This record gives sequence, C-alpha cells and structure tokens, in this order.
Amino acid sequence: MKRRHIVQLAGAALAAPALVARAQSFPARPIKLLVAFPAGGPTDITMRVLADNAGKLLGQPVVVENKPGAGGTLPAQALQTAAPDGYTLAQTPLGVFRLPYTTKINWDPVKDIAYVLNVTGYAFGLVVPADSPIKSWTHFVAWAKANPGKLSYGSTGALTSPHLTMELIAQKLGLELLHVPYKGSADLMQSVLGGQIMAAADSTGFAPQVEAGKLRVLNTWGAERLAKFPDAPTLKELGLDLVQNSPFGLGAPKGTPPAVVKRLHDAFKQAMEQDSYKTALARYDMVPMYMSTTAYQKFAQDTFAKEKALVEKLGLAKPQ
Repeated sequence: MKRRHIVQLAGAALAAPALVARAQSFPARPIKLLVAFPAGGPTDITMRVLADNAGKLLGQPVVVENKPGAGGTLPAQALQTAAPDGYTLAQTPLGVFRLPYTTKINWDPVKDIAYVLNVTGYAFGLVVPADSPIKSWTHFVAWAKANPGKLSYGSTGALTSPHLTMELIAQKLGLELLHVPYKGSADLMQSVLGGQIMAAADSTGFAPQVEAGKLRVLNTWGAERLAKFPDAPTLKELGLDLVQNSPFGLGAPKGTPPAVVKRLHDAFKQAMEQDSYKTALARYDMVPMYMSTTAYQKFAQDTFAKEKALVEKLGLAKPQ
C-alpha cells in the first residue's frame, strides 16, 4: 500500500508540470465560443466583437458558433460533453440557472460549469408597432384586461428573462396574456413588424426599428430610463417594483485547469475594456458588466436559488 501511494504521488508530481506547461502554451489552436442566440441579433453582434478582441490577445481566433433555442441553454448543455481543455466556451444566460426547475437534466448548472467571467447584461423593454392602437402602457393593461388571453406578445424563447418578466408583470396586475416564443430577436422583430403578434418583449435590439418610426417603446426594464428612449418609463415608474438586466458571461467545461481559466479570464477582461466592444454594446444600450471568476461563480450560486423561487412563484416548475 505504501509503495502504491508513493507511485501515485510520483505520478501527480510528474503530471503537475505537464499541466502548467499546457496552460502556458494555451491556446495552440482556435477556440470555439458558443452563443445562445441566432446570428444577426444584439447578443451575436456584440459577442463577435468581444471574440475578435480576445482572439487577438490570445494569439488564436475565437470562433463564434450560434446555438439558438431551448431558452438560451444549448451552449451550457454542450459544455457537459466538451473536453475540459479551454477550447470550448459558452455564453451562459440566466435561463441556464432555471433549467433544472423546468426540465429534467442530469447535470448541475452551478457545479458542472467552470465560470470564467461575466461580460455584460441586457437592456430590455416592451414594444408595439407604431400604428398599434395601444399607445401607452396604460392602454396595454386596459386592452389586456378587456380581452383576457388575446393580447399576444413575443419573446426570445420560453423561460427566458423577457418571458418570465412579462409573466411576473401579468401575475402582479392580474392579466392573462398570450405568449409566443421565438428563437431570437431577428425572428421576433419580423413577427411584430409583420403584425403576427401585438407586442414584443426583448432586449433593445429593437432600437433601429424604433428610430425608423416602425415601433413604439411602452416601457424599459432598467433601474433608470434609457438615454436612447427618454420618454419610455421604467417598470418601477409604472408602479412595478422590478428591474431586469439579465447579466451573462462565459463558462467552460467543468475540470478546465485553473491556469487555463485564468488565461481566458485575463484575455476576455482586456477584450471587454476595448473601445470597439463598448461601442458595440452601446448600440443596444448595453454596458460592460464585469465579474471576476470568483464573483461570477458566487453569482451563479445566488442566481440559482433566486430563479427557483421565481419559477415556483409563476407555477412553471416541472412536476416532481
């Protein structure tokens, strides 16, 4: 037994320098970054700028691969079968922390992802077509109360932050709304502009359509009004004690060497600080929202508990 223990210790001692050397030489090939929403939307556009910045710092390309659907959780699910070598990263939206409460899965969003850093969050709001008879949030609420279950609104997917926030608002105000899920902002905007749905709850990827006079903003969901839409009240101003900015960042497979995680963290943190990324975010009223590896892991733990309470409150938890 003593001899076996000595052999194990010797093996570990030999392996440690190898791991350090591997981390020092990382990356030796392109890195894949899985993004949870379709190409052409605000998330995709801003993440591609971040990936380009990080790739230049790392000395290898960071290649974006879009994996939309399932409420933004497909990239995190893909991490469960990816090699823990730092060459696969995933965007981790808040929907990841709701997944075990709504779907049967065999992995833990807190324990089975190596959180690297948080990069930003969304600015959300509710829009209607410019020619809609619904001219304000007061009109929206009145129309919904007069027509239970008939006021249709779209979001970027079932159990995403826009969907759950709207359902929480409806619950608070006693409204019955008709939710229509989409895979991403591009499809959602086409539908609201085309009249297939009456309203859209989304991040401010709708800004170009608002500025072109095609959509009207009824409210925004931050702590303060957005500079781009100064006439649109916040939910808090409308008497709803809600703020939603849905922070998101990057995760790697569980077991990724800490030195590799640190290399990724340092590169993406520098990438966040570049003007090109800040400018891309500003197009959608987003800002850098940095959390370190340790802080982001703590955020994951805390959010996991908060999302459980929200899903249960809305009656959306899966049967036990």
